[in-house]
Amino acid sequence: MLIHPWDRGTDDEWRHWLARRDFGLLAANGPDGAAPVLVPTHFLFDDSDQDSDEVLLHLARPNPVWATIEANPRLTLAVTDDYAFVPGPWRAPDGTPPEEGVPTSYYASVHLVCCATVVDDPAEKAALLDRQVRRFQPDTAHRPIVPGQAPFGRMLSGIRGLRLQITEVLPKFKYDDKKPVELQTEVAERLRERDRPRDPGARTQLLRRRDARGDAGGDASGGAASTTPVAY
Repeated sequence: MLIHPWDRGTDDEWRHWLARRDFGLLAANGPDGAAPVLVPTHFLFDDSDQDSDEVLLHLARPNPVWATIEANPRLTLAVTDDYAFVPGPWRAPDGTPPEEGVPTSYYASVHLVCCATVVDDPAEKAALLDRQVRRFQPDTAHRPIVPGQAPFGRMLSGIRGLRLQITEVLPKFKYDDKKPVELQTEVAERLRERDRPRDPGARTQLLRRRDARGDAGGDASGGAASTTPVAY
């Protein structure tokens, strides 16, 4: 993923954004030169512990991704949200005919490069599932899962868990941060008026990044941005 310096997110920025999302695309290299295996999946990322850079998830045992993970445990989890198409006329510079404006896409996308550890121990899988259930069903009463016991303990053999240790992060927040703040403000208003399903999220990120530019002296990333992935 191309990340220009003005689009790069900070460490605090991507952590805050990712901790409020729970669905992404897991990518594993295909064996023997085959196409990559892509798995849409829920996941758990907890940013409460800054020393723990780990993602938890589970998948069905028959999932074809397991063979690729065993061959190469280096995976990428991609999470993309807050996206919107921005028509060219919205971005036309002053003095330029609207039809000559260049359209673009706004989006936030965080790619986590990880080293995977497969979890097959029943007790460890139960603990992993307990954490996910508490996150995804906070309003539902939940008893800890006990291997071999109903209602869920007997189903553990049908899944495998994954612990993804984050080794690199590619955080991108593409919201015209190289353009004048006046253009960002105008596009934000256009998004508010258009109000398509994804427009509010894109508008929120656009305004947040715009405001951060003022705080950082014109650089939305909070300083001199690097094109190097964040390493862990």
